[in-house]
Amino acid sequence: MKMPRRIRTHCPFCNEHNEHEIQKARKGQPSEMKWGQRQFRRVTSGYRGYPRPLPPGGKPTQKVDLRYRCTECGKAHTREGFRVSRLELEG
Repeated sequence: MKMPRRIRTHCPFCNEHNEHEIQKARKGQPSEMKWGQRQFRRVTSGYRGYPRPLPPGGKPTQKVDLRYRCTECGKAHTREGFRVSRLELEG
């Protein structure tokens, strides 16, 4: 799916319609010190394998996570994602 990189939409912070720049949200670096990650490392270490069965197949598409950044105030907001196999930002 092709989508423009800049659209005019409502900004909840300015409370008016402004031009927004669209960007894909990227996954942050996971922290190794979190409890869940420490437990995962402990369970998968040694002779045991993965702690839970991996699901077969999976979903055919993933939901896109987009950030809409206002060009006036500079604040970003998100909307509910939609399923698309491939997203291409143009412009």
